[in-house]
Amino acid sequence: MFQEFRKEIEWGGRKLILETGKVARQADGAVMATYGATKVLCTVVGEKTPKTGIDFFPLAVHYQEKTFAAGKIPGGFFKREGRPSERETLISRLIDRPIRPLFAKGFSNETQVICTVLSHDLENDPDVVAMVGTSAALTISGLPFMGPIGGARVGYIGGEYKLNPQLDEMPNSSLNLVVAGTREGVLMVESEVKELSEDVMLGAVMFGHRAFQPVIDAIIELAEACAKEPIDVPPEPEGKAALADRIQASAEAGLRAAYKETVKSARHEKLAAVKKRVAVELDADPALDKEFVASVTGDVFKSLEKDIVRQDILNTKKRIDGRDTKTVRPIAVEVGILPRAHGSALFTRGETQALVVTTLGTGQDEQIIDGLAEDYREHFMLHYNFPPYSVGEAGR
Repeated sequence: MFQEFRKEIEWGGRKLILETGKVARQADGAVMATYGATKVLCTVVGEKTPKTGIDFFPLAVHYQEKTFAAGKIPGGFFKREGRPSERETLISRLIDRPIRPLFAKGFSNETQVICTVLSHDLENDPDVVAMVGTSAALTISGLPFMGPIGGARVGYIGGEYKLNPQLDEMPNSSLNLVVAGTREGVLMVESEVKELSEDVMLGAVMFGHRAFQPVIDAIIELAEACAKEPIDVPPEPEGKAALADRIQASAEAGLRAAYKETVKSARHEKLAAVKKRVAVELDADPALDKEFVASVTGDVFKSLEKDIVRQDILNTKKRIDGRDTKTVRPIAVEVGILPRAHGSALFTRGETQALVVTTLGTGQDEQIIDGLAEDYREHFMLHYNFPPYSVGEAGR
């Protein structure tokens, strides 16, 4: 009934199975990744037309854990999964970081990755499985993804590296490191460590990089059997190079002068003035298409500013605020600024500030986490807020 494709390898003492063609057949790419008895469905869908008016790649990664995967019913009044947990959000970012830079430059089609944990054997963490499945789904999807990537977890138990340690082994490991990358190099490292040397850490990264090479080979073999025809990436708009040269000729001197201003607010004012002047010049030219100019100007300015700042740092060995490359910004710390809070501090470094408040509670205040493997209590909770006024903007 279905044309199914399957690739199976032995990896870290367990079987890793990548299957496609049976589930989620309407997606551009869909791979069921199985490791032990942990199964994650990874799907990829890209819009057929580019998204206009943006200067970033619209990629969204959603990792979600279904409680039925571990034979559980969600807690709470409604008995169903709610908004993404902190763990799900962090794993979504873990997957996003190594894949985002591998999409072709100029590709701006909205792209969505959804990884759904369907079965959890309570032994193999689904996060690396989801990362591998995402890489496979992207590689067969036909989207301009310059992968594949591989990923692995590395533990350090009894003085030896351990590939993909099981959940019950992690309490004995002094290292919990996830590494991802291509055949040629490492793209992402995230770890929790208990006082290990730099040599051990570097060795762990290299161990992980070597360990996921068979995964990359397996994904390539799967793609050779069933990958879709690659879609065409739109070429650079005709006339963009000429417009970029014109903007550079008009704006470069002003941008260089602005980036010599060491006060941030004054620098931003000068940059805005340069961009406004160039916009007026371009708008006054009847030969230029207004929509075309608006669609490429932001990208041209971003590239030009990047080159100017980089060249200045390399040539003068100074950063845009006047510091050399080894000097930290002035630091000031004030404690006890909120009289009724249990603990409070205002930490200032240069023009960046953090107001930090601590509240002590009892065991009754612990957060109950409805995890797949087991319910547990979190006694330390960190809440991070980034209000719009912190960067001088109005927003939600």
